[in-house]
Formats: sequence, C-alpha cells, structure tokens
Amino acid sequence: MGIEEQKEEQKEEREVLDSIFPEEITDISETEYRISILLDVALTNEDDDKFEPPTILLRIQYPPTYPDDAPILDISAPPNAPKHKFLDISEDRATLLSALTPTIEENLGMAMVFTLYSSLKDCAELLIAERQAAAQALQDVEAAKAEEAENAKFHGTQVTRESFLKWRDGFRREMREREERRVEEKEAEDKKKRVKEEKRMTGRELWEGGLAKGGEEEEEGGDGLEGVEKLKIEA
Repeated sequence: MGIEEQKEEQKEEREVLDSIFPEEITDISETEYRISILLDVALTNEDDDKFEPPTILLRIQYPPTYPDDAPILDISAPPNAPKHKFLDISEDRATLLSALTPTIEENLGMAMVFTLYSSLKDCAELLIAERQAAAQALQDVEAAKAEEAENAKFHGTQVTRESFLKWRDGFRREMREREERRVEEKEAEDKKKRVKEEKRMTGRELWEGGLAKGGEEEEEGGDGLEGVEKLKIEA
C-alpha cells in the first residue's frame, strides 16, 4: 500500500470513528486523537456503590505507514478522576497495553482502531472483574471463619477419650482440694467457737465455780468438827 493510499485509509477510518464516538473522541492533531472509554463495571456489594465506573483515555497516533504498521498507543486516566478500587491506570498501564499486542499483529494492513478500542475495554473490564471476584472470595472466607467461630460457641469442643480423661483427672483433683479446704475451714471455725465460749465466762461464773469447790472441802471436814463437839458435851 502506497503512502497516498495509507493516508486515505487513515482519513476514512477517522470519519467512521467520528460517527461511532461523536462525544468520546477528541482531536490532538491531524494524525493524533484520543477516545474516552467508559467501562461497564458490575457492582458486587454495597461498598462498591461509592465507586463510579472508571474511564480510560486511549490515545492513538498514526505513523505515516499506518495501517501497514502499528499505530502508536498510550493509555491514561482523565484529569482529577477518582481512583477506582480495582483499577489503577498508572500501575495497570503496561499490562493493558501489552494485552493489545496480539490484536495489533492480527490486524496489520487493516483499520484497527475500533478493534483496539473493543479489546482494551474488554481487557480492562475483565481485569476489574477478576479483582472483584478475588476480593469477594476473600470476604466469603473471612465470613465463613467468623460464622464457624460463632457456631463453635454453641456446639462446644468435640469430646475425645483423651480430653475426657484429662477433664476427669482435673475434676477429681479439684474436688479433693475443695474437700480439704472445707475440712480445714471447719476445724478453724470450731476452734474459734471454743475460744469465744471460754472468753464468755464472767467473773461471777468463775467465783461460783470456786465456791462450789470450797463447799465440797467443808463437807469433807465436817465430820471432824462434829466429833470435837461431841467430846466437849460428854466432858
């Protein structure tokens, strides 16, 4: 294809693109323009509601020999565009451009910009969908772990022979220690009661106790006095 034919091919393609993208295409020069690509992104959960569908700017520059040679491409984000949760143009730029290589090679010699537009759109949307799926899978795993932990509170720990024997030994040891403490506390309490009872004896009680003892001694010596009296009378 000669130079004139290539220029005519470029002009015709540009006119077709104007009819397809009347609002999305912007001229930069006679041989360079930019197409705005709004991606169709499905919302997977409520958190994604705050993210607007991302837009990619595809810049195309015709070399003199296009379409026999590949167009010069670049990708960027719109100025001041909010960062999307699952797509970062600055980080994903190389990946997206590399994904267009097979499409370029397959369409050399033909007008290919619309095909490149479609391929880039599909690739970016697939990249976002994969990241959404991965994030959702991670959320599902975390939710399953949380549910399992919650259910474990109600089902308890599975009992095995080893765990039962361990529990039984601990239970018996605890019962022995509890009984020993009970006996010790009972003995200490009884001792405190005896001490309190001894302290409650008044002086009168002590005196009466001594008086009772003295009376017994007098009774024991009473027979001797009576004998003396009898002797006096007889004399």
